[in-house]
Amino acid sequence: MSATTKHLIVVCGPTASGKTSLSIALAGYFSTEIISFDARQFYAGMSIGTAKPGEAELNLVKHHFIGHKQITETYASGQFARDADLKASELFTHYDVVVAVGGSGQYMDAWLYGLNEFPPVPDDIKTYVKDMYAHEGLQGLQQHLLAKDPVYYAIVDLKNPRRLTRALEVCFSSQKPYSAYLNRPDKTHKFQITLIGIDLPRALLYKRINQRVEHMIASGLEQEVKSLLEYRHTQALQTIGYSEWFEYYDGRRTIEETVQAIQQHSRNYAKRQLTWFRRYENVLWSDSTELNTIKKLLPV
Repeated sequence: MSATTKHLIVVCGPTASGKTSLSIALAGYFSTEIISFDARQFYAGMSIGTAKPGEAELNLVKHHFIGHKQITETYASGQFARDADLKASELFTHYDVVVAVGGSGQYMDAWLYGLNEFPPVPDDIKTYVKDMYAHEGLQGLQQHLLAKDPVYYAIVDLKNPRRLTRALEVCFSSQKPYSAYLNRPDKTHKFQITLIGIDLPRALLYKRINQRVEHMIASGLEQEVKSLLEYRHTQALQTIGYSEWFEYYDGRRTIEETVQAIQQHSRNYAKRQLTWFRRYENVLWSDSTELNTIKKLLPV
């Protein structure tokens, strides 16, 4: 690689696929740092349930955008894109290669490919969708989105009412599917990008997900969630591994059902992540996270 070439190696894929360990191995190999685009790991206080890198892992390689926001804050993909642009520019003054890792496709999209442009939504449509949610609940939003935009339905977090509401607002106001507006504008960078996608055999991935959840429980996930109960209505905590416990505390699940729900929702999330990343034609897919295997895919 020439001295003037800068290269971003992006590790993407589903939860529990081994992205963290691979990114650390790559960063160690290239003696560089890591930019995280895992939206669940942006917030301080949410460690066990989001599978943040542990202290030992963070000490091995410097990470950016891990636990840098408070739970009470919102951190949209556009703001992350601007922050990540600045951080990448800074890191590329010191390194020829930088590693990025995460499973949040919308945040990766915003940073690497640019923000989508959506039509304005009239206030009466916003009120209509808000009332729909109030009367029909989350399941109602899901059913309407499935009818209006099955493409986006297949990749969106179906447990996230904010994203469902936004998509339906666009669908109703434009009379077009939300996914029709996901063709991003061109965004140029002063570095080359290589996307490495991890796609383990389905049975192995699901086994790893179930085992990870069991490890989270053994590591004190319930206690972590209990310490965050006063923030349960914040945007940050409307996510897998936390919302299921809130239903337990409301008396709507047993502990056994809570664990099973987290495992099931995590498997569903992994499927949506793979659907999202498979939209890209330039992903170099691997069913292995071994460094020597991944190195053979790299152009650097």
